[in-house]
Amino acid sequence: MADMKFTCARPWLSVELGSVHQVMSWTLNAPGFVEADKVVWREVRNSDLTPELDAHQWLLKELQRSHNTQAVAFLTSRNIDFHHYAEKSIEGEKVSCLVTSGLSNAERVGVRHGPQSRFGTINILVKTTSHLSQGAMIELMSVVVQARTLAVLEADIKIGAHQQAATGTGTDCVAIASPLSGDEAPRIYAGLHTAIAEAAGAAVLSAMHEALTIWKKNHLGQ
Repeated sequence: MADMKFTCARPWLSVELGSVHQVMSWTLNAPGFVEADKVVWREVRNSDLTPELDAHQWLLKELQRSHNTQAVAFLTSRNIDFHHYAEKSIEGEKVSCLVTSGLSNAERVGVRHGPQSRFGTINILVKTTSHLSQGAMIELMSVVVQARTLAVLEADIKIGAHQQAATGTGTDCVAIASPLSGDEAPRIYAGLHTAIAEAAGAAVLSAMHEALTIWKKNHLGQ
């Protein structure tokens, strides 16, 4: 059984965390560390994302209209019917991951290609069963971003005049959710040498590989 309870009814993909969690992200509506028991995706059309649109205010209104003002919210133009779940357990550390991913606005770190007419976006939610300190959540975020980047590099998407490999998109976002408390003291380490990082990295790679394989088939015919 999936460790996350999620439902998809376009334009919303909703995840119930089961209890109030500490969530760290750089989402538009709830950046930094917040407490939440729900994470949502809001799908938009590329034609809606005009240069004049205030995406932040638009999203806040949509969250209010749908009674999701307390949720941490991702924004994407990817068809959210294409969402991809994976979970991994390593030495008792269980981590689950939900991803939506498109690469139509792919970018390469260190080389800016500027605004594009289409927005794919990679959005990643990672949920742990262990209680993490804020420092460990930040460290785990670095692992998740590494896994995201590795998956994109392995997808071998070439961009720009020099056809260099993409490393992400211009609008990627990641959220880490950790229970507020647990039976033990919070984990204070979550680097690559730890079981929880191995589980998180493996879950993200699995979900990302599936997501990008389908995106490439549907959009590039590969």
